[in-house]
Amino acid sequence: MSLIQTISDVNNTFLSRRELTCDFPGLSGKLKTLEAVDMITKEFKLDGKVVIPMRLKTNVGMLKVTGTFYVYDDEGLAKKHINPTIISRLEKTKAKIAEAEKAAAEAPAEEAAAEAPAEEAAAEAPAEEKTE
Repeated sequence: MSLIQTISDVNNTFLSRRELTCDFPGLSGKLKTLEAVDMITKEFKLDGKVVIPMRLKTNVGMLKVTGTFYVYDDEGLAKKHINPTIISRLEKTKAKIAEAEKAAAEAPAEEAAAEAPAEEAAAEAPAEEKTE
């Protein structure tokens, strides 16, 4: 069973985009914008297309989130039609996530490098004590 319930799926030929409105039941307060985009991309098999989250609305008194997404074939067309503020916010969010992943990948490498000299020093110290 899918977590996504499709409310409407409209192909807007005038603006050359697909407009999806979906419900995400039980994800109120837990769903992030880029996670919703990933879920929509996997559910509707939109690999290679540009998915722009236009609105995520939490419904009052319910545990569901309603999202509106625009799907474009061309990124240039999306940038032409969508407000530049929305595009810049998405890019900033993606940059923060990429930076966090990079820092997380570097942290284990730094820990391993820091532990290696400490282990060598610990291994050498008992050897010196034994000689005395």
